[in-house]
Amino acid sequence: MSPENFEVLLTAHLDRQPFQVFTIELQTGKRFEVDHPRAKVIREGVAVFLAPGGVPVWFDHDSVNHIIDSRADTSA
Repeated sequence: MSPENFEVLLTAHLDRQPFQVFTIELQTGKRFEVDHPRAKVIREGVAVFLAPGGVPVWFDHDSVNHIIDSRADTSA
């Protein structure tokens, strides 16, 4: 994914009104939920998400496999 497309797609998910939690799946298979629209920084194809507890999750346009329109854990 190009850095520009990465930023457009990620920003579109973050700007939805009302905000909806979504999941990012990395190429490694690791998944994490983006649970707040202001808990991130995006620049030049690189992003940092501050997970609960202030834990930073770094990812970039090359490391993202999918952006999923649901929570990471969808089990009932």
